[in-house]
Amino acid sequence: MARYEVNPEAVERIGALIEARQYVLTSDWGRTQPDAEAQNRYLDRHGWDAYAGWHLGLTVGAAEQTKARYAFVVGDFRRVHRSGLIACVYRAAEWRHKAVERAAYDLLQQLDAASGLTT
Repeated sequence: MARYEVNPEAVERIGALIEARQYVLTSDWGRTQPDAEAQNRYLDRHGWDAYAGWHLGLTVGAAEQTKARYAFVVGDFRRVHRSGLIACVYRAAEWRHKAVERAAYDLLQQLDAASGLTT
């Protein structure tokens, strides 16, 4: 099984997007998450650093500037999706990637607070 470490630049970027209210509260992540074609278009236009900024996980041992290096995408390359953060928490927890799970959970809490979803 692959091992992942947290991508601190993505955590910072996603947090800033949340603070700027660049998020979607309700979406079907299975339909919304970027497919290979959308990823390729984004890479062509914005490059690897911007692409990396949407992925909370970095695959340990994978070469830089390859799609295999980046994991746990949480947005559609325009906005953060609450459903993407939930999927990230779930997937990371399922496969015991604790650091990524915690980062996604913390961002989910930040999004919920920013949007008024917390009580």
